[in-house]
Amino acid sequence: MRNLYFLSAIALLAAACNQNENKTAEATAAAFNRDSMMQNIKILASDSFEGRKPFSPGETKTVAFLEHAFKQLGLEPGNGSSYVQDVPMVEITPYADAVMKVQSPKGSFDLKKTEDFVVSTERTDSVISFDNDELVFAGYGVVAPEYNWNDYAGIDVKGKVVLVMVNDPGFGVDTTIFKGKTMTYYGRWTYKYEEAARQGAKGIFVIHNTEAASYPFSVVQSSWGSSNLYLDKRGDKQYHCALQGWVSADAAKKLLAAAGKDSSLLVSANKQGFKAVPLGEKLSLKVRVTATYNTSHNVLAKLTGSKRPDEYIIYTAHWDHLSIGQPDAKGDSIYNGAIDNASGTAALIEMARAFTSLKEKPERSILFLAVTAEEQGLLGSAYYAEHPVYPLNKTVADLNMDVVDAYDKKKDIVIAGQGQNELEDYVEAEAKQQGRYLAPEAHPEAGHYFRSDHFSFAKVGVPAISSGGGVDVVGKGKAYGEKLEDDYNANRYHQPADEFNSAWTFDGGLQDMQMLFSIGDKLANEITFPKWKAGSEFKAVRDGMMKQ
Repeated sequence: MRNLYFLSAIALLAAACNQNENKTAEATAAAFNRDSMMQNIKILASDSFEGRKPFSPGETKTVAFLEHAFKQLGLEPGNGSSYVQDVPMVEITPYADAVMKVQSPKGSFDLKKTEDFVVSTERTDSVISFDNDELVFAGYGVVAPEYNWNDYAGIDVKGKVVLVMVNDPGFGVDTTIFKGKTMTYYGRWTYKYEEAARQGAKGIFVIHNTEAASYPFSVVQSSWGSSNLYLDKRGDKQYHCALQGWVSADAAKKLLAAAGKDSSLLVSANKQGFKAVPLGEKLSLKVRVTATYNTSHNVLAKLTGSKRPDEYIIYTAHWDHLSIGQPDAKGDSIYNGAIDNASGTAALIEMARAFTSLKEKPERSILFLAVTAEEQGLLGSAYYAEHPVYPLNKTVADLNMDVVDAYDKKKDIVIAGQGQNELEDYVEAEAKQQGRYLAPEAHPEAGHYFRSDHFSFAKVGVPAISSGGGVDVVGKGKAYGEKLEDDYNANRYHQPADEFNSAWTFDGGLQDMQMLFSIGDKLANEITFPKWKAGSEFKAVRDGMMKQ
C-alpha cells in the first residue's frame, strides 16, 4: 500500500512539474512579441543601416540601436559600466601579381589569380612573397592524436608551402575513420591554416572540392583575394603563414601532373600512415599589402542571477552583415541581411524580453551578447572568447541564434554537428515537449557546427550549440520545406535580395525561440554544468579548464 501511495505521489509531482513547465512555456510565448520583432528586423535591415558592416555608419547605428533596446528592457551593462566591448581589428588588402609562377620537373607554367588560385594573408608587411619556395603535398594537413593521425609526421615543412585537401581524412573514400560523414574541426580550412602555421610552413593552399567544401569555387573567389578583416594581433607573437589560400580543382590537377603525379596521390592520403610528399615544384608570387586598423564593437547586456550570479548562460547573435557591394540584376547593391542576421539580432532582444518578464529571476546570470564581424570569420565572438568579460570556467553554455525561421512551424529540429555535447540532450527533451522530433543534418559533411559564433565558444571549451527547425513543415510536408530552404540559399543568402518581407510569419522561429528559452531557463536554475561528449575534439579543453 505504501508503494502505491508513493507511486501516486510521484505521479502527482510529475504532473505538477509538467504543468509548471507548460505555464512557463505559455508565459514565454506571450513574452515574445512578434510585432516588435518584425519591426526591429525592418529597422536593422533597412537601407539606412547600409548592410551593417563593421567600421561603417551602419555599425554606429546598429550599436546604438541595440544599446537602447537593452536599456529599455532594464538590463544591466554587460561589460562593467558599459554595454559595449571594443573589438580591435585590422582590414588587410592583398594585391597579388596576376600570375603565380610554378617551376616543375616538367617545365614552368603560370597559375592565374582568381581563376586558378586566391590568396590572403594575416600579416601586415608591405610586401610578401614566395621566392621559388618548395611545394609539399601534406594530405589533409591534419594532426589529430585522438585518431592516431599525423599528416606532417616525418617531414619538416618550415619555410615551405603545403598543399592540402579540404574536409577530413576519409571523405568520400572511407567512412570508418574520424566521424564518417560528419565533418570534425580538422576538416575546416581554418584549422588547416592554423596547423600549417604550427608546423612553421611559409604558405598553404587548400585544394577546392565542391562536395567536400559544400560550396562552389565561386564562393571562394568572392570571399578571398580582396580586403578581409582580422583581429588586431599587434604584440602577439603567434606565427602565421606568410600567405594562405585556395587552388581550384583544375589548378591542383596541373600541379600534380607537372610533378609526375595524378589523383591516386589524393586517394592515398586517406590511408592510415600516409606520408607527406615533396612535389619537386617551386612557387613564386609577389603580394603587396595594405593594412588599416580600426575598432568594432560587441554589444552585451546582463540579467544578474538571484543565487549563483557568478555563473553565466550566454545567448549570442551576430549583428553584422556585408554592407554595400556588387549590384544584383536589379541594380540593388545593399546587402541588407534581413534573415542573416537581423532576424537573430531581433530574436536576441526578444529573448531578453522573455527573461526580464519572469516573475522570479533565474538563479544564474544571463548574458545577451550581440557580436560583430561574424561574416568576416567569427571575429567578434572569437575576441570575446579570447578576452572573456566573465570567466570561461564559470560560463555554463552558449546558445546561438543565426538565421531565424521566418516561415511556418516545423515538426523537426536539427542540431548542427550532432554528437558534440550534452546541450543536445536538452534540445531533444524540449523537442518532445513541443511534439517535435530530432532529425539528422541533411549535410553533416558541410561542417555547419564550425561556421557560426557558437563555435568560438566551443573552441575554448564552453559547451555551445546551434539548432532550429528543419524542413518538415506542419501541414505542408518536407518537399515544401526543402523548396523554401533551396529558394533562400539560391536567391537570398548573402545577396541584396535578403530584405525585409512583411509577409513573414515567424511561426517557426518563435517556436524555436521558445525552445531555446526553455533550455536557457533550465540551465539557469540547475547546479550542474553540461559536458562535452566522449569523442568531441573540445572535451579535453573543457576538462582542463574545469580543474582550475
